[in-house]
Amino acid sequence: MKAERLIFTLITVFFVIVAPVYWFVSHEIIGTVALILTLAFFGMISTFFSIQSRKIDARPEDRKDAEIVEGAGEVGFFPSKSIWPFWTALTVLVMALGPIFGWWLTLLGIGMGIWSATGWCYQYYRNEYQH
Repeated sequence: MKAERLIFTLITVFFVIVAPVYWFVSHEIIGTVALILTLAFFGMISTFFSIQSRKIDARPEDRKDAEIVEGAGEVGFFPSKSIWPFWTALTVLVMALGPIFGWWLTLLGIGMGIWSATGWCYQYYRNEYQH
């Protein structure tokens, strides 16, 4: 967690410097508010990582005396292929075209969204991936 804490703290410091400079240079309120909210967001994350890094034991990535073998293990589960991200993207496209060509397209997109999200969630309960 030390590396993550350092990264987010440096980004927070960057926005601490940039937000007032932006205000004094441009006197624009919306951009300044956006920078201040970004500063708050990264500040919360860096505070969270600071607290968590004190609560948990150091990971192998955080220790200088760690061996490569200590970080070995299962990386995670990676799905091989799926058509459902395509259908979900097509659903978003249909819903975005709804306000342009007619609200009925948005309603059609909502129906497609229910179908594609359900298919994506339950894709491992059918065919070759069935448990």
